[in-house]
Amino acid sequence: MKFALKSLLVATLTMTSTMTLSHNHESSLEHALQSSERSAKNSVRDEYRHPAQTLAFFGFKPTMTVVEIAPGGGWYSEILAPALKEQGTYYAAHFPADSSVGYYQRSLAGFKQKVAEDKRFSSVKITEFAPVTHLDIAPAGSADMVLTFRNVHNWYMGKDKSGALSAFQAFYKALKPGGTLGLVEHRLAEERADEDQKTSGYMKQSYVVDLAKQAGFELVASSEINANPKDTADHPKGVWTLPPSLRLGEQDADKYKAIGESDRMTLKFKKPL
Repeated sequence: MKFALKSLLVATLTMTSTMTLSHNHESSLEHALQSSERSAKNSVRDEYRHPAQTLAFFGFKPTMTVVEIAPGGGWYSEILAPALKEQGTYYAAHFPADSSVGYYQRSLAGFKQKVAEDKRFSSVKITEFAPVTHLDIAPAGSADMVLTFRNVHNWYMGKDKSGALSAFQAFYKALKPGGTLGLVEHRLAEERADEDQKTSGYMKQSYVVDLAKQAGFELVASSEINANPKDTADHPKGVWTLPPSLRLGEQDADKYKAIGESDRMTLKFKKPL
């Protein structure tokens, strides 16, 4: 009888601890998403980018070691950095410091300023990433999760297949066995010509999956969380015709605003055990 009561007590305490931990995970992310410190121009894009659902699909937990690739101005960083600050580790694999591209330098400087001045970013670890040349995004085998949002087209447009493949190989190296690669990318219809990937800013889902598999990843699942059936992926200035870029300025702006942001694939990969 005493053994049974003791077992019941242990089970109850374990369940309570698990529920509390799960609640803490959810509340940490929810707090980051709902924080009044979050930029209004960023949070307004949630209706297109679905950060809560996307991160849940990838299996994100605030206790993880997470690497975000090319965080730019920090749209997702503003969620990830505070969510991971207390219990996890957040690596921001930003543009290389030795880059000669002016935009890259300005973007990196702005991000470093956030890290230096914004308490939400105080625990961020900045590393460098560029296809082919800068691939040490985190210590090898250290990351639970690597995240990349709307980046694959840049690597492919800039350095062809070899550049994009080198990126996936870097992610594979950084991840622990069993670790997750979460990827969101502008989606090109499969019947379109492969050449359209070089100029449109959109990528075929089959092509992206094949790149990941060549690097050693296994596809776990795909989601339509970030799908947009209004987007034809056929615009005068490619994906940048749509919000938030609106490259045509006021020309047909209402039309493109009505479409919203691009149709996107959302893919979850894992590094095999």
